[in-house]
Amino acid sequence: MADLTQRLTELREQINFHNYRYHVLDDPVISDAEYDRLLNELKRIEAEHPKWITPDSPTQRVGGQVSERFAKVPHPAPILSLANAFSGDDVRDWFTRISKLIPEGRQVQFTVEPKIDGLSVVLHYRDGVFVQGATRGDGNIGEDITPNLRTVRALPLKIPVNSSRPGSHARRGGVGATSAPATVPATLVVRGEAFIELQAFEEMNAQIEKDGGKTFANPRNAAAGFLRQLDSRITATRPISLLCYQIVATDGATPRSQFELLGYLSAIGFPTTDIVKRFDSLDQAIAYAEAWIDKRDTLSFEADGVVIKIDDLDLQQELGIVGKDPRGAIALKFPAREATTKLLDVGVNIGRTGIMAPYAILEPVNVGGVTIERATLHNYDDIARKDIRSGDRVIVKRSGDVIPYVSGPVAAARTGKEKIIAPPKKCPFCETPTIRREGEVAIYCPNRDCPGKLDRAVQFFVSKGAMDIDGLGDKIASQLIETGLIEDVADIYAITRDQLLELEGFAEKKADKLLASIEASKARPLDRLIAALGIPHVGSVAAEALAGQFGSIDKFMQADEEALTQIEGIGPTIAASIVEWTQRKDHVELVARLKKAGLTTKAERAAIDQSGGALTGKTFVITGTLSRPRDEIATLIKSVGGKVTDSVSQKTDYVVVGEAAGSKLAKAQQLGVTILDETALNRLLQS
Repeated sequence: MADLTQRLTELREQINFHNYRYHVLDDPVISDAEYDRLLNELKRIEAEHPKWITPDSPTQRVGGQVSERFAKVPHPAPILSLANAFSGDDVRDWFTRISKLIPEGRQVQFTVEPKIDGLSVVLHYRDGVFVQGATRGDGNIGEDITPNLRTVRALPLKIPVNSSRPGSHARRGGVGATSAPATVPATLVVRGEAFIELQAFEEMNAQIEKDGGKTFANPRNAAAGFLRQLDSRITATRPISLLCYQIVATDGATPRSQFELLGYLSAIGFPTTDIVKRFDSLDQAIAYAEAWIDKRDTLSFEADGVVIKIDDLDLQQELGIVGKDPRGAIALKFPAREATTKLLDVGVNIGRTGIMAPYAILEPVNVGGVTIERATLHNYDDIARKDIRSGDRVIVKRSGDVIPYVSGPVAAARTGKEKIIAPPKKCPFCETPTIRREGEVAIYCPNRDCPGKLDRAVQFFVSKGAMDIDGLGDKIASQLIETGLIEDVADIYAITRDQLLELEGFAEKKADKLLASIEASKARPLDRLIAALGIPHVGSVAAEALAGQFGSIDKFMQADEEALTQIEGIGPTIAASIVEWTQRKDHVELVARLKKAGLTTKAERAAIDQSGGALTGKTFVITGTLSRPRDEIATLIKSVGGKVTDSVSQKTDYVVVGEAAGSKLAKAQQLGVTILDETALNRLLQS
């Protein structure tokens, strides 16, 4: 029996160690099969001897029965919030205020850490064993979520965790980590942030959607919801992570520097951030903090800012509290990338190919310093999947320069007056009945002469990714169409100076500038012309391949489906779409007129040697809405040797997906192609 109890202890120590290596250090030293063997052996012993089960056993992470409610937990010290700063000057003003309370001549250092957008949790340890976990609540009293927190793999059930068992590797994460764990006080209460990493969140949402469930709007809401589940068995299935950063209470000696405290927490087994830094001057700290505004997308988790703290914890305590905020720390917030507002109505744009694109008409809201009144809704399937209704309070997101989009509704704010958004049965511009092709999410207006299409066709033709005619924006394009000067894109090259001078708002300088821009566009390469034609399914990537293969607009216009499908990245769907377009008489006449106008219709062949690229031979497809234009992402991939195509096939190595990825994502899943979100792509490119 003694041998069995000794084996029980060994198994628990080994499994806790391997959990730490895998979930905290991201550096496992055994295979999944070996880990499963150890865990199954432990389960068998505990099943035979249930009285031997202890709260710190790794088997207790699986979750228990449904709880009726959460008990209230008083915190041993206030769990405070932070005052916010929105610029470097705000941070300097903060320090100017508190400097009056700092003894003259006292040295001040600053520690800078990420402000994770998650759920604050308070973790209680007694004699090194995790005994209780609670939410922040109102700062004084939280809710007992111990069973749910036990399921979080990164949370150590027993400390210290020895990260240097025989055969293990040196520690990678955290700061100030040592080869041997430090001693642990009898009582220790630690504060941390529970969250879901971005890649894990995307994968989880994709699986939930595949299973027919309702997806989550953002990682924070998902993590908070899972940790407040009444059934911890559900929590156990979710990819919740943890980072710790504060000791709330203890009866032992711990470091009195924030930077060293993070090293101590790391040394005894807690997951801590590895991007923390300490500075001797406030300006250095601010510069480091502000640099993260542009680098926030490189983080594996959502962060809504960085925290600048007085490094000396005794000085922090002496500075005290103002209201509910400690004077010794401040959060420099990132510009907001999402906000909530009311969805007033839904409008429809008709694309150059007839696709009907719904957009949200919003109560004006400021997102990241920009007032948003319109946002994309992607497509009607996406609206239905997210259950977005007219009149809803909705979450609006904006990342970088990407078009703002509605990510989902705030269902709890509904009044019952909201209306379900139905796909239009008729085109709002020409009253033609709409169609939906088999296997596609898009709804089309089939009318080739629909007045709603010409605006889009012209706008696309003159855009930067196509013919790049500077000065011919949406308003001027509409003006030229309304006055009858443009009936198709070839008419752009027939506009005269006298015609422009007759239009409202045109003086000689403006007219000459536009005509010069139109003339300059004639020199754009053949692939840009092919892309500008607006052929369904033919984007810049396919256009580049087509120009390279055929070398002239004439040969391209004569190509049949068999010749087209021989080109890498051109599948049957794209080939059929091209042939359908090139065989139409009005399109043949349009291309002839563009050729006569003097546009470049022959390709300059130039081989690019990418043989030394790290991704040479790898084929990518990009789909969905991302934080950067697809052309920019494609250029990055090509710069390291990768190829970018428009269609998913067995030859595709990676599919890069953004918001509302659609049928290409579904096909990639069906074919077993590796799927990357933007964060994972960045990691691949950086590696």
